[in-house]
Amino acid sequence: MPVSFFIALRYLRSRQHRGFISFITLIAIVGVTLGVAALIITLSVLGGFERTIKENVISFTAHLQLIGFQNQLLPNPAHAMEVVLSEYPEVKEIAPYLSREGMIRSTVATDGVLIKGVDPKNDISAAKTHLVQGTYSLEQRDRGAEGIILGRRLAQKLEVTVGDRVLLLSLGGSTVSLSQARVMQFEIRGLYETGMAEYDETYAYVNLKNAQRLFAVGPMVSGFDILVHDLDSLTALASTLPERLGYPYYARTTYEMNRNLFTWIELQKKPIPIIIGLIIIVATVNIIGTLLMMVMEKGKEIGILRALGTERKKLTGIFLVQGMFIGIVGVTLGNIIAFLLCWLELHYRVISLPSGIYFMTHVPIDLQATNFLLVSVLTLVMCLLSSIIPSRLASSRDPIRMIRFGS
Repeated sequence: MPVSFFIALRYLRSRQHRGFISFITLIAIVGVTLGVAALIITLSVLGGFERTIKENVISFTAHLQLIGFQNQLLPNPAHAMEVVLSEYPEVKEIAPYLSREGMIRSTVATDGVLIKGVDPKNDISAAKTHLVQGTYSLEQRDRGAEGIILGRRLAQKLEVTVGDRVLLLSLGGSTVSLSQARVMQFEIRGLYETGMAEYDETYAYVNLKNAQRLFAVGPMVSGFDILVHDLDSLTALASTLPERLGYPYYARTTYEMNRNLFTWIELQKKPIPIIIGLIIIVATVNIIGTLLMMVMEKGKEIGILRALGTERKKLTGIFLVQGMFIGIVGVTLGNIIAFLLCWLELHYRVISLPSGIYFMTHVPIDLQATNFLLVSVLTLVMCLLSSIIPSRLASSRDPIRMIRFGS
């Protein structure tokens, strides 16, 4: 075992009458541990927020929406889908829809709702992937009530559940007249929950043909939800599609439809470098203080080592080893604590959130190895750099003065 390593370990272990050294070493390790754990958890939560919000928003609005200018209805949707799929290989999926405001009524309550008619054969809606009760079935029936999928929050407001029946009311055609109000009865076949209250209590999904009959618009649709293979192609696709299909087609990307939300996400990421810097500085100051106290406490021992001919490099190495030991132990423990806490939240959802504010029902976690690696490397580098000042101080002191006065 190298002499520097052996002496460093002896300094870290205090004797019975010098318990102060082990205590401040423990404090330094705890400081690094908490800093590393807090930073990894912060990055994981912020990454989880960004991923969850993007997934939920995109699942309702798709990557790109192809709609009619000034909300005009689009005729001949089959032709438009054929053109898009045949001429634009960057398009992954395209689904026609009809979306209009209406009213929904149960036996105890009435509420406003955004009715979205989708084609079961080409359906990329959020309800399909976030179903929490019942079955996702919007196929038309020969007899009985047609099916509808509601958000759980909306179902709670209406005091209904799977199997209950509700009435949908809409104003028929292109006019807004109570005398033309149309009513259809639907049976609730499933409930979905995304955690985003804005959508869970607003959207109701029905079969596209039922929506066309309810709104009396014939075979026309409001637009198309489009998913692409590469999000970088959205801007170009949004400009070329309307040109190819002609008036009144108009395209808008998910970033345009949810500009405020994505701006908020980017704003949340800006303080990350500041947070990283502050936590690492705290850990660095901890280590510097610990090693300086060791230099002062072990003044006579250091002086004896210098008097016996110990080279300055070896003396410097003693405190570099101590600093790295504190850093390695702290980083290891911090990674373990962060992983355990993130894993618990990821699998058991310990911490709940009000979905009306945060767009989700629990704290999201995005466990990425890069977060652990980035924080660990930065912390170890700072621990090494912070050990240089005390080590240089110890190796540059006068050995006679240190033996005589202990400082």
